[in-house]
Amino acid sequence: MDQNLSLYRIFYTVANAGNISKAALELYISQPAVSKAIRKLEQNLETSLFTRSSRGVALTEEGVILYDHVKNAFSSIQTGETRLKQMRDLNMGHIRIGVSTTLCRYTLLPFLKSFIKTHPHIRITIECQSSNRTLQLLSEGKIDLGLVGRPERLHQVFFQPLGEIEDILVSTRSYLDNLHVRSNDLFQNATLMLLDKENITRRYMDEYLSLNHISTENALEVSTMDLLIEFAKIGLGIACVIKQFVTGELKRQELLEIPLSIPIQKREIGFAFQKQTKNNRAVQEFLKATENSSV
Repeated sequence: MDQNLSLYRIFYTVANAGNISKAALELYISQPAVSKAIRKLEQNLETSLFTRSSRGVALTEEGVILYDHVKNAFSSIQTGETRLKQMRDLNMGHIRIGVSTTLCRYTLLPFLKSFIKTHPHIRITIECQSSNRTLQLLSEGKIDLGLVGRPERLHQVFFQPLGEIEDILVSTRSYLDNLHVRSNDLFQNATLMLLDKENITRRYMDEYLSLNHISTENALEVSTMDLLIEFAKIGLGIACVIKQFVTGELKRQELLEIPLSIPIQKREIGFAFQKQTKNNRAVQEFLKATENSSV
């Protein structure tokens, strides 16, 4: 672009106003300065951009062509300025969220789908790892939010709950029927499928089994909740899963919930964050949006 941007700004303003004096008032410069700028632009482009009359000015054919392009250019600049303001006001950069694979798949992703539609200017990155690792990253300031079960201790950590989850045992009807034929003790011959020992859900289940003096001869460790559910559906064993994540399978009776004499206590999940993180406007928007959400 050979011309000074200010000349195009004056041209654009005059074209919109249709009058040099009105444009001068809008631009906070004198009428002679506006007229001089228009003449300079016309000389530089070697064409006439306006016709003048006692009622004001009107674009020539060449002026209309230039105006259409200048209008698009200034519209693009305005869009950029608006985006920068949004970034500044919302302290954009990005929101860094830590979450386990299970909670990401079944809890976070459905929420993000609607949040991103209403907040497209906020960039989000997700760190998938165990809940213990998530809490460690949170304490080190390497993530802004952690979607986890409520920590036992909330030292220097704030917690905004989303709701409760319930661990249950599930299997197919055919697998249970075969077990009852072989033994009255559900766990004596059953294959109990659990998440690996690094997972908080597994530790929670181990505590339940220990407290209730339940032992099993056969145990199968699985790396993800998705695989637990799929293995249970093909009749590979009894799986410890989160009830809220198998509502469809239970409704269709692809899986059956195994009643326990002592139910497994429900757990609360939500977003953990440090005090200073809440000063981040983007995080504030995110947490506000979760207030009406539930598991």
